[in-house]
Amino acid sequence: QVQLVESGGGLVQAGGSLRLSCAASGSIFSIGAMGWYRQAPGKQRDLVAVIPSTGSTNYKDSVKGRFTISRDSAKNTVYLQMNNLEPEDTAVYYCNVNLRPIGSRLWSDYWGQGTQVTVSS
Repeated sequence: QVQLVESGGGLVQAGGSLRLSCAASGSIFSIGAMGWYRQAPGKQRDLVAVIPSTGSTNYKDSVKGRFTISRDSAKNTVYLQMNNLEPEDTAVYYCNVNLRPIGSRLWSDYWGQGTQVTVSS
């Protein structure tokens, strides 16, 4: 089995910072792209940032220059550093990891449980 455990959400004032973490554990053979999505009330889940195993990162336009995604491959962990937060960033944030479990030839997407980020004005 594979588990993704997120941490780091919370309540912050506009202009503040938060750092999200997502650790993957369990029967993992290999990890590919890791990313963060968010879903605000009444809206669809959108990609915020993604970091492949090799290559360039990609960001949602509205977070460019404010958010930074990174990964620690030794710890199977992806991070999202969020600076200069705005009320519009308020949402539940979900990590997403594309990985190949041990004993499988298939790559699948796994999701974290979600963590609430609330930015007050």
